[in-house]
Amino acid sequence: MTPLITPNDRIFVAGHRGMAGSAICRALQRAGYTNLLTASRAELDLEDVPAVQRWFAEHQPSVVVLAAAKVGGIHANNSYPADFLLENLKIQTHVIETAWRSGVRRLLFLGSSCIYPKFAEQPIKEEALLTGPLEPTNEWYAIAKITGIKLCEALRQQHGFDAISLMPTNLYGPGDNYHPENSHVLPALIRRFHEATEANAPSVSCWGTGTPLREFLHVDDLGEACVFALERWQPGAEDPPFLNVGTGVDLTIGALAEAVAEATEYQGEILWDTSKPDGTPKKQLDVSRLAALGWRARISLAEGLTSTLNQFREDLNQQTVRVK
Repeated sequence: MTPLITPNDRIFVAGHRGMAGSAICRALQRAGYTNLLTASRAELDLEDVPAVQRWFAEHQPSVVVLAAAKVGGIHANNSYPADFLLENLKIQTHVIETAWRSGVRRLLFLGSSCIYPKFAEQPIKEEALLTGPLEPTNEWYAIAKITGIKLCEALRQQHGFDAISLMPTNLYGPGDNYHPENSHVLPALIRRFHEATEANAPSVSCWGTGTPLREFLHVDDLGEACVFALERWQPGAEDPPFLNVGTGVDLTIGALAEAVAEATEYQGEILWDTSKPDGTPKKQLDVSRLAALGWRARISLAEGLTSTLNQFREDLNQQTVRVK
């Protein structure tokens, strides 16, 4: 089939400095797309409507990938609910509406697997959206992401705007956030066990019970999935306008902690602080729709964990570890 985007397209990747955005840029470049448009937050504040409108008018992108977002783990979501809701709503609304009004031909919005109900049937199909209550520990971020998905769907339905969305599972890899409190579970564990190994600490305390099941996708696999969808996927009238992206394989947080301990050569005891929340008990995506189109994740968790730990140590030595 003829690709739905071409190397001549001016592709704006919003959020190119983030973990997902930078991986998407790498994947686009590997695929031969070199006409990429990017803007740092200092150059373009996506929460500023006139600034976004001026930027689109000046640079005239034909394709937009919206990877910019305020993200964080359970602690960050619990601590800053208004920030997670307001900032993400502003970024999404401003970029998506301006892209549509500016004549952008194709837009890809990145959602999150947290959009699904806390007790959704597993593995989670796309049809599970809005069928039950959300997980309280990240509902503010989830509501914002659901709004972005629905805005893309509404513009497609009412105005024929070619907007699609991908719902990635938990991401990890180069460019992740290693903040001691606001990071996601895998980078938090990597940092915690690395520091414990360096300090020869007798034990490491982890949040919750260790029993929740989670699925992890290397961010470079997500980048490849985004290019694949941009080039090949056009939802039919009866299809959901978004696709799950993941490995289809999950493991317990306890098993993940043990894998990180082994990778960092930590020899001490792993303790579980059950006063801290677990979050959703299980979150495994049904990735059959994307698989039927011909795409599957390539990077195993073992391979990805090793490369991510090596990158973390290299960044630590160069004092370039992201901790925001």
